[in-house]
Amino acid sequence: MNQALTSLTEDPIPTRYSLLSRLRDWDDKESWQDFFETYWRLIYAVARRAGLTDTESQEVVQETIICVAKSIQKFKRDRKRGSFKGWLRNLTRWRISDQLRKRTVVLHGDMEHVSQTLPSVGDVPELPDEAADCEWETEWQNNLLKAALDRVRRRVREEQYQVFDLYVIREWPVERITQTLGVSATQVYLAKLRITRLIQKEVRRLEKEWNPA
Repeated sequence: MNQALTSLTEDPIPTRYSLLSRLRDWDDKESWQDFFETYWRLIYAVARRAGLTDTESQEVVQETIICVAKSIQKFKRDRKRGSFKGWLRNLTRWRISDQLRKRTVVLHGDMEHVSQTLPSVGDVPELPDEAADCEWETEWQNNLLKAALDRVRRRVREEQYQVFDLYVIREWPVERITQTLGVSATQVYLAKLRITRLIQKEVRRLEKEWNPA
């Protein structure tokens, strides 16, 4: 994600505690879909950066979401487990480790030994790792922007978002945009201003919804 877009907000993606409360109901499909749409790209991106393939990374996403579903009640009861962001980070790390272990199984065929060494979800601790924490924080922030962009894109006119996309995200010069789309420079600047404000508003809305009461 380019610097211009990143500068729209410096705040890390918050924890949506109001949504987490609704996740206690496994039949609440809308809340689980919201949760999945918000976090799957974050988990997938971290898995890919860890060196996993597309297929392996998709499995990490699936298994991490399953772990959240199975353990969200335990997390909410025991706040000593730390922040949700840290908890999700560690679940993701363990699922990445699972995929790497599976590669070892393919080579050595020692599935019984591997299964015995896997930790249970409830026992996942906070893992101090400065480099990994920085990487997770970067992906966390990028994920927030993508989530906000998705929501804003669905609310504005397609033509206006296209101008914003070319100018802010793709970093086209104004002259190229005006010639390509047949719009004025003023329209370019106004599109950037309006959509930037909408994105910032969406970020604030997410922060308010996800912050603990």
